[in-house]
Amino acid sequence: MIRIDKRSNIDLRPVKITRRYLKYPLGSVLIEMGETKVICTVSMEDKVPPFLKGTNQGWLTAEYGMLPGSTPERKVRDIVKGAINGRSQEIQRLIGRSLRAVVDFSKLGERTLWIDADVIQADGGTRTAAITGAFVALYDALEKLRREGIIKEIPIKEFVAAVSVGIVDGEILLDLSANEDMRAEVDLNVVMTESGRFVEIQGTAEKVPFTHEQLEQMLSLAKQGILKLIEIQKKTLGLL
Repeated sequence: MIRIDKRSNIDLRPVKITRRYLKYPLGSVLIEMGETKVICTVSMEDKVPPFLKGTNQGWLTAEYGMLPGSTPERKVRDIVKGAINGRSQEIQRLIGRSLRAVVDFSKLGERTLWIDADVIQADGGTRTAAITGAFVALYDALEKLRREGIIKEIPIKEFVAAVSVGIVDGEILLDLSANEDMRAEVDLNVVMTESGRFVEIQGTAEKVPFTHEQLEQMLSLAKQGILKLIEIQKKTLGLL
């Protein structure tokens, strides 16, 4: 099939990660995947949730939101509605789980890292872009804490990234744009570490149930995409 942006079925959208995007956070990036743009920041506070007090273990949590102008029709802020949007709550929990999977909290001390992911323009894949970008911001934040002597080493066990994959018009596609996502018969969001271990697989048949063989094909394609994203993360951080 011919995709709107002329990509092949197995190609990611153009990816750009800009480090140190904001002045004040410990770490911050602007990640752009095609027309999707997300600002990811990392802040720290010297306390942990009550269940971790006295354990010398750290914690990480995340918040996610979409700015009013990020979508074609203005998106009402959660604060105006008086409650967090259910979708936003689901996504911020996913971001938190994804990053906690690759952090050794015994090396962080009793500190909490706050990840904030704010979508400034949405064109599909905002949650996967948020995870991929937030990891780079997290790495920068931890490196800064190490340089300042607050922690002894960067407590990252391995890299992690995420991508969407789906079936559109009977064909398996990597990294769906909003237009493709709306038309998808099957939609998967995949979070995977550099070693090939899955943190989370969110999959739904929107129109037609999918087979085990199709699932394997989608996971294989997602793995290829995530490994490319991890390579981009490393190049952005100057590690390649």
